[in-house]
Amino acid sequence: MRQNLQILSTESSKVKDKFKLSDEKLILRFQEGDINAYNELVKRYKDRLLNFVFRYFNNREQAEDVVQETLIKLYTHASYYKNIAKFSTWIFTIAKNNALTELRKNKRKQTDSLWTDDGKVIDINSNDQTLDRRVQNEIAVDQLNKFLDEIPENFRMAVVLRDFQELSYDEISKILEIPIGTIKSRINRGRIQLAEKMKHFKEN
Repeated sequence: MRQNLQILSTESSKVKDKFKLSDEKLILRFQEGDINAYNELVKRYKDRLLNFVFRYFNNREQAEDVVQETLIKLYTHASYYKNIAKFSTWIFTIAKNNALTELRKNKRKQTDSLWTDDGKVIDINSNDQTLDRRVQNEIAVDQLNKFLDEIPENFRMAVVLRDFQELSYDEISKILEIPIGTIKSRINRGRIQLAEKMKHFKEN
């Protein structure tokens, strides 16, 4: 009995260790046939991708369809991933391309709002101290949605990938296919515009 418990404990430990692996290790394991590695990647990225893709639409159902298609491609095209880029860059690029394809099909381009299932306030990750955190923490999601919707799309997408998805400048550059210098400029200008809107909101 004790031996059986030790075996179960060992197996449980192996599963936990697997989920501590990096995204890159998990995708490599999935390429080797480990379905649990795929499931863990889905768990890590489903909500992040949905939040990102929703920027392109004004319809959550459409965003969910695009994310589902992205996760299916992850399953069917895992072999396309090469361990020379971060997994997050690869999967966000797939999601972006799927979203743009869907937009072309619909012949419209709508962007959107940031949301959370539980209605929590979204905190912008401002390492550059561009945004006043005291203001961030007091702004409700629906108001922040309005602010995001009011700034230019090219600024909005860069800010979302950096401050909400917490991707590196290099990753964002690869996803949006523009130079890092341009990315930094758009993020800075987007943050400034958001900060101005937040300040005006607080003063009123």
